[in-house]
Amino acid sequence: MDTALSPASNAMPIAPSGTAMPGFGARLAALPVRNKVMMGGGLAMLAAALLAITLWSGKGDYRPLFTGLSDKDGGAVIAQLTTLGVPYRNEPGGIIQVPAAQVYDLRMKLASAGLPKGSSVGFELMDKTSIGQTQFNERLNFQRGLEGELTRTITALADVADARVHLAMPQQNGFFREQQKPSASVMLTLRGGRTLDRAQIAGIVHLVSASVPELNPKAVSVLDQTGALLSSSPDNGTGLDSQQLQYKQQIEANYNKRIYELLEPVVGRENLRATVTADVDFSQIESTAEEFKPNQGNAPASVRSAQTNESVNATPQPPTGVPGAATNQPPVPATAPITGASAPLQTALGGANGVNSSRREATTNYELDKTVRVTRNATGTVRRLNAAVVVNQRTSVDPKGKTISTPLSTEEIDKLNALVKEAMGFSQERGDSLKIVNAPFMQDKTDSVDLPLWKQPLLLDIVRAAAVPLALVAVALIAVFGMVRPALRAARPEPVEATDVAQELNAVVDDENLLPGQQAGGLPALEAPMSNDKLERARKLARENPVAVANIMRDWIHGNTAA
Repeated sequence: MDTALSPASNAMPIAPSGTAMPGFGARLAALPVRNKVMMGGGLAMLAAALLAITLWSGKGDYRPLFTGLSDKDGGAVIAQLTTLGVPYRNEPGGIIQVPAAQVYDLRMKLASAGLPKGSSVGFELMDKTSIGQTQFNERLNFQRGLEGELTRTITALADVADARVHLAMPQQNGFFREQQKPSASVMLTLRGGRTLDRAQIAGIVHLVSASVPELNPKAVSVLDQTGALLSSSPDNGTGLDSQQLQYKQQIEANYNKRIYELLEPVVGRENLRATVTADVDFSQIESTAEEFKPNQGNAPASVRSAQTNESVNATPQPPTGVPGAATNQPPVPATAPITGASAPLQTALGGANGVNSSRREATTNYELDKTVRVTRNATGTVRRLNAAVVVNQRTSVDPKGKTISTPLSTEEIDKLNALVKEAMGFSQERGDSLKIVNAPFMQDKTDSVDLPLWKQPLLLDIVRAAAVPLALVAVALIAVFGMVRPALRAARPEPVEATDVAQELNAVVDDENLLPGQQAGGLPALEAPMSNDKLERARKLARENPVAVANIMRDWIHGNTAA
């Protein structure tokens, strides 16, 4: 009895006429060709959509980060991505793919690290020779290879991030009397905060000139990324070379830093602008002075040397008188005192009447005080400083929300003036000048553009990321509900409900058409025939669908009328 009262869904479906329905396979085989094709196409589309969704979810949304990279740059980029912990995919053709949401951020990070550097070809161009290559092509490949080799050598310097070398090599011809000489230009990209001194620039110039035959070092131009000429002294109106100009800029930057560090805590970070101009003397002066001083005090002078010359010339008187013994006597020797003036010389021959002449010269050299002074002035001395400072006015907000600018008072300006003078080492004797101006700063007004929601970058990125899976889901839904479901619905018969069975029994058993042997009111009759068509139909119905018949009988017993 419990089996008979189980749900009607477990019963075998029957047709209203009482005949059993064929199985699902038979009903599916009996479908028209159009429904079969629709069902097969829908199942194929569904399988393809599911496979695409599975592959896409496993692959993720990857976009190319760089394309056409050389092996050297590709290895450097992959090493940097590994350091950052970013997943990547390396594909043929120098293509590196990363997640789509990180493409632009990674490009900025790698650019700050100097990647990719770009590849330069060298003499490996000469390895690839083709049949029918002209002399011009061969000479051009040689020039390109030489430029690439020089670029590689220059970029090996620690301060150089990148370089480009351009060579102008005219074709040499023996028939011309005056040959055009080659020239070269070097473009340097220096690393942040790095500079090249004169020795390094001269080394680059001589490297290029020594690599090209008959290239004069004066014909090599070296520039930096700002366009400044490094290989010769720039004409800046002061006659300073690059080293001197760099020293001058360092002095000015040092004074600027002092002013900013001192005034920014007082007026605010963005409320100050200052500039300092230094007049630096790079002239080299060397002077030599020799001074003589007299002897100091009562100290006698020191004699260096003394020289005395004395000469006497005497002419004797010729002999006169009577010759005799007196005239034949020799003259008396001359005598002179040791000290003091000597007596006049007299000769015995001349006597008082002789002719005498004498001469005396005396030379004395004394030592004098002597001072020799050599003065060499230092180079790079500051002769004068000029400073200009602009301070923003004090800003405040009134109760209505409007910004008001208030000038600083004279007392505050004087305090700032005193601070700046102390910071820069102001010297009135040196001729320094300082000017502080209080003025309102102009604020750049940027009009904010309100983009609509459908133009927001975040929403566009989400739509791009979800476009593929949504499209695949839509294809799957179309395949299921538009192609597979209609075909299955056509192959599935409508189930026979219990109401249909009740109507069938009502058609067989009613008050007007009583079963044989049954009286009105459901009472059994005394006699019933052995065979009847309606009775057979009722029995067959009870055999084929006993659950439905049992439920109907239960409703009849409880007094319920079937719908």
